[in-house]
Parts: sequence; C-alpha cells; structure tokens
Amino acid sequence: MPKQTTHLPTKSQRQQERRERQRLERERQLRAKRNRNIIIAAVIVVALLAIGGVTWTLWKPAQAANSSSTSATATASSNTNTSDNPLYPSVNGIACQGNEQLDYHIHAHLSIYINGQQVQVPQSIGIASDNSCIYWLHTHDTSGILHIESPKTKTYALGDFLQIWHGRFPELQYPAQLSQTSGWTVYVNGKQYNGDINSVPLNAHALITLAYNSPGITPDTTYNWQGL
Repeated sequence: MPKQTTHLPTKSQRQQERRERQRLERERQLRAKRNRNIIIAAVIVVALLAIGGVTWTLWKPAQAANSSSTSATATASSNTNTSDNPLYPSVNGIACQGNEQLDYHIHAHLSIYINGQQVQVPQSIGIASDNSCIYWLHTHDTSGILHIESPKTKTYALGDFLQIWHGRFPELQYPAQLSQTSGWTVYVNGKQYNGDINSVPLNAHALITLAYNSPGITPDTTYNWQGL
C-alpha cells in the first residue's frame, strides 16, 4: 500500500486563514455590540414610556382637580357677595342670602344711649321682611346682640352694621344721631375708644357702648352670653 503524503499549509495559506479568523471575530464582536446597543435603546424607550405614562396618570387628575378647584373658587367668589333678593342688595360686600353663613360665627353686643336715655336696638335688623334672606350682620331680638355669620373669617366694623340698618332697614327706628360725626363717646369693653364710631371692630364678645350727649353713663363691662 503506498504511503500517504501530508501537505503542510504554506505560509501564505496560514496568513490567509489567520486573516479570515480575524475577520470572523470582528464580525462577531460587531454583531454583539450592535445587539447590546439595540437592547439598551429598547430599555431606554420602555423606561421613557413608563415614566411618561406615570407622569400623565398623575398630571391628568391633578390638572382636572386644579381646574375644578379654580372653577369652584371662581364660582364661589362670584356668588359669595351676591344677595339672593334684589330688594336687599349687598352693603360693603356683605350679602343678604337665603341661608345663614356659619363658617365664621361670632357675636358682639351693642348698647346705645342718646340724651341720657338708653335706646333699644331693634330686632330683625338685617333680616328681610319676608324672611327671604339674611345679611351676614343682623339681630334676632332686642337684646343688643349683633350676630356676625359670614362665609369667611373677617373683622367687620360697626359701620357695616349701621349701614345695613340705615340703608336697608330705616323703618326700624334708626336714630338720626347715628349719622352725626360728633357728639358721641364710644366705649369698647368698658374702655373709651378714640377712633371713629364706624371703625369700631366687631370682635367676638366685644361690648360696645355708644353714648350721644350722655355724660355719666356706665359703659358695659360684662354680659351674660348664655353660651353664645
């Protein structure tokens, strides 16, 4: 049997094989790099979509709530100072409304003396004759208690109450002297008040005594609020 002869690759063949292996390796590395880039890009896209979805989910209800709140605020703002009965329009922004506003509910007391005689504060000042509406400042009886029932916390002034009495309820024995700018001595909680009669603040449980040409009267210092 004849002996087989083994042919070793030539140098040129070996170089060509080495170049082929290098080419295949480079192609493999490029494919791997390209696949990694595709995966990274896909992950980024998915993450951005997820973030966008969460942001939209959170933003949309918030926007709707803000829009609703803004609309409600605007509506409340436009309606708060509007009287429900055109025969009793607002006074200094104080409306006459069908329901009592109890968000801010305090009481003050008013005593009036004219020429040494105490003048009774009438009942139903601030309450429509047909009971269709009630001003935020009003009286229920002749005790002198002023009811401040407002939809918002605010320090009202005695002048607001007097304007409601004089401007909307003059038939309730409004004393002409209350329109005078002089002749009055004013006390708040027993102490003389040096400001204008109309600027006296209607604070909770304030005891206001007005004295016109009435020297020697005793201003109020205590009052039985009976739980008010």
